[in-house]
Amino acid sequence: MMSSFIAIIFAPLFVILSHYFEFKSVVLVYLIVACGFFIYSCIKRTSYKNIVLSGIYFVFLMLAYYLSSLNSVKYIPVTLSIIFLSFFIDSHFNKREMVLNFAKKFYPKKLTLDEMEYLKNGDAYWVFVMGVNTLIHLYVVNFTSDVVWAFYTSVGWYILFFTALISQIVYGKVYGVKMYSK
Repeated sequence: MMSSFIAIIFAPLFVILSHYFEFKSVVLVYLIVACGFFIYSCIKRTSYKNIVLSGIYFVFLMLAYYLSSLNSVKYIPVTLSIIFLSFFIDSHFNKREMVLNFAKKFYPKKLTLDEMEYLKNGDAYWVFVMGVNTLIHLYVVNFTSDVVWAFYTSVGWYILFFTALISQIVYGKVYGVKMYSK
């Protein structure tokens, strides 16, 4: 929960603070916070995901500090998007069925065989969604203002994912699951 909150405020707060304070000072504060989260995650042995994510933030913030480069900061969400895209690509091609496994874990009812067959093919859809997200991140980093970057990296991609998830659910209920009915 805390990491989601930090992910949401990371970019907008960075842009606001950079407006009022020297760039390296802002990066140094973020670097200290990232280091703290990394150490906390390691000591408390939180999830592997939290350790890796805080490590990625730490590395990129170190680069941003030493290079005095805003682009190093802006590429953190791009890098995370590429990592998640690679997870879905791997899952799709190696038949790991990530979407089905998530649904089994979080869906309160028992899935029917038709629903499970539909969800087995869900990774390909999420490869597409993650690919679009990565392209949008790259576009936002390279061709838009810091404000647009801050919006997309904090809220915009959540809107994209929520819309994609709702679309997948609606399509599945209306048409997708019926394709697997015998």
